[in-house]
Amino acid sequence: MKLAFTAARAQGPEEALARLVALYGDVPAKEADVIVALGGDGLMLEALHRVLGTDMPVYGMNCGSVGFMMNEYNEDDLPGRIARAQSSMLHPLRMHAITASGVVEEAMALNEVSLLRQGRQAAKIRISIDHTERLAELSCDGVLISTPAGSTAYNLSAHGPIIPLSANLLPLTPISAFRPRRWRGALLPSTVEVLFEVLEPEKRPVAAVADFTEVRDVVSVAVSEDRSLGATVLFDPDRALSERIITEQFTV
Repeated sequence: MKLAFTAARAQGPEEALARLVALYGDVPAKEADVIVALGGDGLMLEALHRVLGTDMPVYGMNCGSVGFMMNEYNEDDLPGRIARAQSSMLHPLRMHAITASGVVEEAMALNEVSLLRQGRQAAKIRISIDHTERLAELSCDGVLISTPAGSTAYNLSAHGPIIPLSANLLPLTPISAFRPRRWRGALLPSTVEVLFEVLEPEKRPVAAVADFTEVRDVVSVAVSEDRSLGATVLFDPDRALSERIITEQFTV
C-alpha cells in the first residue's frame, strides 16, 4: 500500500509525520493509494478539498484538538488499519455568490455555507427555496446551510440539528435570529436550491463563507448540493462517521 502523508504545521503533527514516513515511506499524492492526514478536523477538511472529485480516499489520525473526523493516533500496522477501514462518501455544497459590484464567485463547502453580517447592524436576508419565497425577511447575525457531515460543526454551535449521513437532508439554521424571533430553521431535502438575497446591502453588508472561501459584500448567494462530486473519508470500524453522528446526539 502506497501512502502519501500530509500534516498540520504544528510540532505534534510534524513529529508524527517524521516517525510515520520512516516506518512506511512516503510517495507523491498522485502516486498514492491513500492520503494519510495528521492533525485535526481543519487539516482533514483541507485534505478532502484537495481530493474532491477524485477516487483518492483520505484516512486521518488525530494529532489536534477536536478530531471528530479523525481516527485515533496509532503508529502500529497502519496499512492493516487502512485496509480494514470503512468508507464514507461526502458530497459538497456548491456556492454561487454575486457581489454588490457584480462579480460572480463560486466555491465548494464540505461543512457549510454561511452568511454573516460584516458590520455592527444585523443582516436582513430573504430566503427562497426552489424559486419560492419562504421567508421574506430574516433579521439576524447570519444564517447557514450545512451538509450532514458538517452538521456537528458550526451548525451545531448555532443550535442546529445533527443530521445522519443517510438522511438526504440539509439543515438551514439561523445565527442569532432577531426577527422572526421564534424561527429556529428548517430541514430541507438535499435536492433543493436555496437562494439567499441580502436586503439593504449598502447599509447592512454581508459576507458569504464556504469552508475556507470568504466572499464579502454579497447581494445574493445560491446554494445546492453537488452530487456529481464527492470525497471519500476512511474510518476505523469502531469510529464510523455515521455511528459518531448518532452518538453525538446523545452527548450531554
